[in-house]
Amino acid sequence: MSEKAQLVVEGKKLSVSNLDKVLYPKAGFTKGQVIDYYIRIAPVLLPHLKDRPLTMKRYPDGVEGEFFYEKNCPSHRPKWVKTAKVWSEGNQRTMDYCLANDLLTLVWAANLADLELHTSLSRKNNIERPTMMVFDLDPGIPADIVQCCQVGLWLRALLTKMKLKSWAKTSGSKGLQVYVPLNSAVSYDATKGLSRSLAQHLEHEHPDLVTSNMSKAMRKGKVFVDWSQNDEHKTTICVYSLRAKDEPTVSTPVTWNEVENCLKKQNADILKFRSDQALDRVERLGDLFDPVEKLKQKLPKK
Repeated sequence: MSEKAQLVVEGKKLSVSNLDKVLYPKAGFTKGQVIDYYIRIAPVLLPHLKDRPLTMKRYPDGVEGEFFYEKNCPSHRPKWVKTAKVWSEGNQRTMDYCLANDLLTLVWAANLADLELHTSLSRKNNIERPTMMVFDLDPGIPADIVQCCQVGLWLRALLTKMKLKSWAKTSGSKGLQVYVPLNSAVSYDATKGLSRSLAQHLEHEHPDLVTSNMSKAMRKGKVFVDWSQNDEHKTTICVYSLRAKDEPTVSTPVTWNEVENCLKKQNADILKFRSDQALDRVERLGDLFDPVEKLKQKLPKK
């Protein structure tokens, strides 16, 4: 039987259930702890979720159970959950995405065991315009985040030559992600074209370590520079989101000095952060990803 409780969030009562249910069995991390994490991280997380269509990745039976993606905001949602209508090419229909614009909606989603928050690179008012360009550095075994750090630093150097500033975050899984804030008039064709060119350049310069090819067979011992995320129809794991791994790891912003240190020490654990560590970092460092939502940069002209 479902055990229900009520939380008061920003003056509104919200029913939650099964707070003692263990969603991360190997870590003993419960649904109540998931909700608590999202409440505590909300001040820095919400600005990155605001007005971005959200795809929920739900794990009702925990990280070892079945999961499903939910693009259409559930019809049983409370009336205060805001949504955004987005045309889906794949489904050939308009989808109604949830918008996690406030703490109440974030807690509601967490109560649905939405462990992972996957967001659009656009905001709802201009879905054809990405606000950033993203590179997902995905290591193929036996490569790990250490090799991703090397590729990330090469990528940063290329971007710097183009007068583009970039920020790094862990994927919360096994890789590293590099974000280039734009917040200017730009198209997905432009960001996808440039990101693909840069990935291919890195592959040409460092063929032993880098691949721009999506084929899993090509990734062994290499880092796949995934440029294909720069697409109107794709979503990317949001900064500060939990990941559904053995432990409640978090997609965590890191400094380039930390990336260099991880590479120097050849220690992947340096860039692995659980929920408690992510919260400690925010308390000490603030939101390292704040410029990604605000800094205006233009792509170089061809």
